[in-house]
Amino acid sequence: MPLRMDTPLPSLEGGTDWFNSEPITNEQLAGKPVLIHFWSISCGTCKESLPEINRWLETYKPQGLQIISVHMPRQESDTKVESVKEAIDEWEVKQPCVVDNWHEITNRFENKYVPAYYLFDEEHKMRDFKAGEKAVKMVEQAIERVLKGQKEKVAD
Repeated sequence: MPLRMDTPLPSLEGGTDWFNSEPITNEQLAGKPVLIHFWSISCGTCKESLPEINRWLETYKPQGLQIISVHMPRQESDTKVESVKEAIDEWEVKQPCVVDNWHEITNRFENKYVPAYYLFDEEHKMRDFKAGEKAVKMVEQAIERVLKGQKEKVAD
């Protein structure tokens, strides 16, 4: 079963390779809302959603949202780091992406799905989870809600 609401952001340590960034720690994300996106190169829906994630990055990063993608292999052919890099280049992935060939990050999130989206507020408490084919259409509302909540806290 995936994480429950209010669960703290699990560690992002244990990935085999990072693209578009040096390895990122939870400490580096302190005070920022975070969207963790699980995907796999063998998932067509995952690849089709990558342009939308790029749009979110452009739209919401200026408001503080950090997006990190976790490549979660579903089959042995997904573990080829060169193939992941090719997909990142082909789909113009801009956010940091960690390859989780040993499922260390995946297991901490108790994740079984691709695509999957885990949204954490600036205190790193989970505020939303969506997975599957239609998830990408539902995540943006949650992002806006978390960012609005952050603005309201700052205004107080």
